[in-house]
Amino acid sequence: MEITKLSAVEIRKKILSGELSCKQTVESFLKQIEKNTAYNAVLEIFDDALAKAEEMDKKIAAGFKGKLAGVPVIIKDNILYEGKICSCGSKFLKNYRAQYNATVTDRLLAEGAVILGRANMDEFAMGSSTENSAFGITHNPIDFDRVPGGSSGGSACAVALDMCPIALGTETGGSVRQPASYCGIYGLKPSYGRISRYGVVAFASSLDQVGIFSKSIEDNALMLEVLAGEDENDETCSKQKVDDYSNFSDAKNLKIGVPAEILKMTKGLECEANFANFVDFLKACGLQVVPVSIKDIELALATYYILAPAEAASNLARFDGVKYTTRNADAKTLQQIYKKSRSEGFGKEVKRRIMLGNYVLSSGYYDAYYNKAKAVQGLLIDECNKAFESCDVMIMPTTLGEAFKIGSKPSDPVETYKEDVFTVTANIVGCPSLSIPFGKGKNLLPLGIQLFGKKFDEKTIFSLAKFIEEKR
Repeated sequence: MEITKLSAVEIRKKILSGELSCKQTVESFLKQIEKNTAYNAVLEIFDDALAKAEEMDKKIAAGFKGKLAGVPVIIKDNILYEGKICSCGSKFLKNYRAQYNATVTDRLLAEGAVILGRANMDEFAMGSSTENSAFGITHNPIDFDRVPGGSSGGSACAVALDMCPIALGTETGGSVRQPASYCGIYGLKPSYGRISRYGVVAFASSLDQVGIFSKSIEDNALMLEVLAGEDENDETCSKQKVDDYSNFSDAKNLKIGVPAEILKMTKGLECEANFANFVDFLKACGLQVVPVSIKDIELALATYYILAPAEAASNLARFDGVKYTTRNADAKTLQQIYKKSRSEGFGKEVKRRIMLGNYVLSSGYYDAYYNKAKAVQGLLIDECNKAFESCDVMIMPTTLGEAFKIGSKPSDPVETYKEDVFTVTANIVGCPSLSIPFGKGKNLLPLGIQLFGKKFDEKTIFSLAKFIEEKR
């Protein structure tokens, strides 16, 4: 039995039955991490992981049966775990140790998970390739010369290379779904407010969500059951009931919506033929596929790149060299502390987005850019709600094509931003979206398809994903 090939559900079952111990399981995954250090997916293995595994074995022997009992998990480097470094992939926070747990960390630990380490990421979650980390590039698990996607590329790579059965990332505009597509695994961006953001370092607070990577749909559903639910520490976290996501519903009568605008947007792209194949596959499975419309979806990317930097400029103002961050040793005045520390601490992409955010919020441009983007956001919400009157789930490609080569994107950042064209809408409107592996690109690398659901209806997209998995 190859332990690292097992799903989280299988690991829990074998540990509770006594067929495996938690310590034995964790040792196997730690060896797998060490074996794949060249991919730079994991920035740090926590030195207490084995001790935590031994503690969990004792708890299980005493009758503990948590939903993640003994399951190894890796978390993205912007999720707080008390006493552990949380650097957000930035030199600015390279020595920062968390003073408390994120809510998601508490919920993992409460259900018996063993957190192995922290995964690499684009600095402050700003990027689509994990090339923007201050601690080196993460490599694609299938083709070492390509990117794994971003900003949660380390988490995606770790799951794809069997360093853990399940990992947490975060999403602001596609940072879970896009790397899931590039790495050939499942990646969920839940509804906004479904999972608490407390203790997750903010990028754009109205768009950010913790997301889940897995190799099986059962693992993803189980993890959402663990993480979802209200939190008094996060006022944006919904009080809506948490579904029994692992109890999949019958999906054969679902109506699947194909936005006409998406068909136009895929023309000439690598994803076009694969998306057409997916639509044909659904029809062959007996599902009803219907045309729908999201008229202004082509404005979503521009809208996102106004709203997200605006919020980032505000959120990152706290990183000034005074309290949390690394301070320039030569700074003498307060102004010098701010200027020198930020100049040295932030990377190029973070600086770019802060400047862009300050520009669109500045006097004279606020109405022309930020208010207009907020208006388009309202339109997109209305249009998605209208589309869902005709269908249960919408579908669209996850990415333009397969993973691109490291360093291949030109100096024009807009070319990289275009990678998010199919993913940003779900963040803007707050709906859940799951990237499932389907098809291959021209170099036989994975492609993904998004199952885009109604707000707080993750159960339906999980059920559809399970149906698709069984029919393939």
